[in-house]
Amino acid sequence: MSVAIVTMVNNTEVAEMHQHGTDDDFAFQDYACPSMDDSNSTDITPDGPFGWPEPVQGLVLASYFWGYIITQFPGGRIAELFSAKWVMFGAVLSNGILTIFTPLAANNSYIALLVIRFCEGLGAGVVFPAISVMLSKWALPKERSIITSVTYAGMALGTVISLPFSGLLATTWGWEWIFYLEGSVAVAWCLAWALLVFDSPTQHPRIHQTELQLYLDTMEAPTQSAKLKIPWRAMLSSGPFWAILVAQSFLDFGWYMLLVELPTYMKNVLRFNINQSALLSAFPYLALWFFNLVLSKFLDIAKNRNWLGATGLRKLSNSVASLLPALCFIAVGWSGCDRHLAVVFMTLGTMFMAGMFSGYYINHIDISPNFTGTIMAVCNTAATLSGFIVPIFVGHMTNGHQTLERWQFIFNTTAAVLVFDFLFYLFMASAEEQPWNRPKDIDEASKCEVSQESKKFLDDA
Repeated sequence: MSVAIVTMVNNTEVAEMHQHGTDDDFAFQDYACPSMDDSNSTDITPDGPFGWPEPVQGLVLASYFWGYIITQFPGGRIAELFSAKWVMFGAVLSNGILTIFTPLAANNSYIALLVIRFCEGLGAGVVFPAISVMLSKWALPKERSIITSVTYAGMALGTVISLPFSGLLATTWGWEWIFYLEGSVAVAWCLAWALLVFDSPTQHPRIHQTELQLYLDTMEAPTQSAKLKIPWRAMLSSGPFWAILVAQSFLDFGWYMLLVELPTYMKNVLRFNINQSALLSAFPYLALWFFNLVLSKFLDIAKNRNWLGATGLRKLSNSVASLLPALCFIAVGWSGCDRHLAVVFMTLGTMFMAGMFSGYYINHIDISPNFTGTIMAVCNTAATLSGFIVPIFVGHMTNGHQTLERWQFIFNTTAAVLVFDFLFYLFMASAEEQPWNRPKDIDEASKCEVSQESKKFLDDA
């Protein structure tokens, strides 16, 4: 949607709406940067069919998160108690189908579009809790950093593919085909997921006995969440829990600023056309993906060679993901109309955010393997507030003021948010399993039950 909306909006109509306003302070101002060529014919994206002013565009981008915030906790708990595999399947299938129907809703009214994106958010809200539950059962401790970070970095790799592909579809076949084709791909993906993925190694019908034995021998704390009540009081009074919640909430502010608003900035201020904007918006995520592979491998080596403890590694990762992008956000704003320099800092800022995949994204599993889904759900619910705030904040700041000065304020605000995240996580985070993860009264019973189940699985194998 962040790419599609650039081609869906009729900017000429929006400009006329501002020019006919009664408040001169909100009169439409021209783009901050000059055209990329003197002809002024190739760098401006053609107008779309919808005369949505900036606040409405903000609502369209934010409405997804209205539903996303609702299903986090129930999705995480259902994944813990029943099946993360099928929770994930339902989420992607519903999103794929609703994506296909997005053009129909948009052509009806922007209200209908808000409703369908709200429903998409309801389905997508369960994704991260479900994946966290699966990783708590599949990722061995010594490989946890690289497995978890590569898995979560998949969303960056998907962005690398979808952004330029969306721009190409919009300019060749029309913006509607962004939703038709990409929704269909998601539906087709569900078939592969259903056939190839299983909730845990013990449920996989084709796993080798040696691999199963490795899993049973090396997993430090097999999850027993279905047998445990959630220790709400202990969890909510835990400093490491709040470190994760704050880190996820504040870093997501920067993440959504890049993912949702970057194409708009590149078009409205730097004046790239839709293909250039989509391609250049995707390039930083490619850098993020490669940097993530290098960083996660380095962190696993550092852990195995005892260069740093688990807590030190998480704090180092979060520092990379927060402090360095904060500096890059400031630099982007002060790059002005130097497009090459702005793209360099955008790329670096996005690349460094790869640290979050080896930081707080793994920290859920560190502190409580039994309640990974619940913790991810609670923290991701709080983080979803950034999905509300970022589009509305940017829409309000740029309403009739698509100027470099306004965007500098936006980027500086984002940098301040990231610096606070860096400081809070640095002092509060821990990678040690918390006492409330395994209540003492049933700990021994759980271990005994796990031992009996392990023997049964091996006998069956």
